[in-house]
Amino acid sequence: MTIDPKFLILILGMAAVTYVPRWFPLFFFSRRSLPRRLEIWLDFVPAAVLGALILPALVTSGEPRHLDLFRRELMVAIPTLLIALKTGSMGAAVFSGMFLFWIAGKLT
Repeated sequence: MTIDPKFLILILGMAAVTYVPRWFPLFFFSRRSLPRRLEIWLDFVPAAVLGALILPALVTSGEPRHLDLFRRELMVAIPTLLIALKTGSMGAAVFSGMFLFWIAGKLT
């Protein structure tokens, strides 16, 4: 069995395109300290990305997508968020979210 050279070049190219953008900032910033304001701003990036991924699933439905503010998922997400903020426990948030979603499914 032989590997087509085009296929090998494709795999190496994809590896380079994936690796270089991750390596470059690490190499460039590993010996420098970032300004404090930039560090604070960067701390918000994971939460912003998570919100951008989750929010459309909570407030839209159907094909084509349309705004639906009375979705079961959103009605469960709000008290789950409040529980997570109050307790600071991921376990409590996950358990309460699953329980509330189960209850909401039984009621609808």
